[in-house]
This record gives sequence, structure tokens and C-alpha cells, in this order.
Amino acid sequence: MYGHVEKLAEEIKKGAASVEGVEAKLWQVPETLSDEILGKMSAPPKSDVPIITPHDLAEADGFIFGFPTRFGMMSAQFKAFLDATGGLWRTQQLAGKPAGIFYSTGSQGGGQETTPLTAITQLVHHGMIFVPIGYSFGAGMFEMEQVKGGSPYGAGTYAGDGTRMPSELELAQAFHQGKYIAGITKKLKTAA
Repeated sequence: MYGHVEKLAEEIKKGAASVEGVEAKLWQVPETLSDEILGKMSAPPKSDVPIITPHDLAEADGFIFGFPTRFGMMSAQFKAFLDATGGLWRTQQLAGKPAGIFYSTGSQGGGQETTPLTAITQLVHHGMIFVPIGYSFGAGMFEMEQVKGGSPYGAGTYAGDGTRMPSELELAQAFHQGKYIAGITKKLKTAA
């Protein structure tokens, strides 16, 4: 809503595109809130990133899904999108495809680990292969001198009241996640 997930997504896309032979695309899910409600929330206009459809998922070799957190879980907008993928589930068109997760939360106790944990169920029902970053980001995973979102599940940021944007360290972790998962996706596709 305020651009935090999009900022991380842009870095993830750069990281994925840095892997030779990988094409990365950025999409957003449809908005479910009315313009009236968005206005009351002082939400800025939506970006010009294309709106994804379930059919678009079937065309991809791998995914890195990002979403804001609502009460420790993915936002309703993203859940509504995944709920529309029943046809893909029925035919298992996403089975065996690697998928990662990244997120934005409002606070340190706002779901940096519960959000990806609850989102993994969506991947599992589709038969996707969850690819966490673990501690592959190295020393950045252990940073204690500054506020840093993210976890072994994936890149993350703290939005606070909406005014805090992702830090350089959080953006670096997002770039790493894009590169890491793109590399794994490429290896799996090549091996198939």
C-alpha cells in the first residue's frame, strides 16, 4: 500500500536478473479495497506495475512472492489472489516450481516470522518447493546495530507507521534473495 514491498521487489528483481539467462518480471495483485477506503488510509496512487492473473503464474519457472503483513499473516489482497488459483491447484501446474517469500511488517513483533510461516501453506498445497534464504546472506543476518527486517525465511522490512522505507541493508538482503532463488530456479530448470 505504501511502497515497502515494491521497493524490496525491485531489488529482488535486480538480483534475479543478475543471474545469466534469467528473466525476472515484477507484478502486483489486484487491490481489493475501494478507492474510498484507500483514501481514508492516505494510500498513495498505485504504481504502474502490471496486475497479475493466475494464468501468469503457470508461465513462470519460479516465484518470489512478497506482501505486507496483516495481523501476522499475508494481506487479504494477496490471499484473495491465491484463493483464485484453484484451477492451477486442481491441475498441479505449479507443482515442483521453486518459490520464496518476502514481506513488510509494521513492527518488530508484527510478523517477521509468522507471516512466512503461515504463507508456506499456500505453497505446499500447490506442490511448490519453498526456498528460504537461510543464513546465506552472511554477516547481514546477524546485524544488531541497526533495525533490520528479514529472517531465514526471506527478505523483509519494517514499515513502522508507513514513513520508514527499507534500509540499505534490507535492500541488499532483497537483492541477495533474488539472486539466490534465481540461481536455484535456473539449476532446477536446467536439470529437468
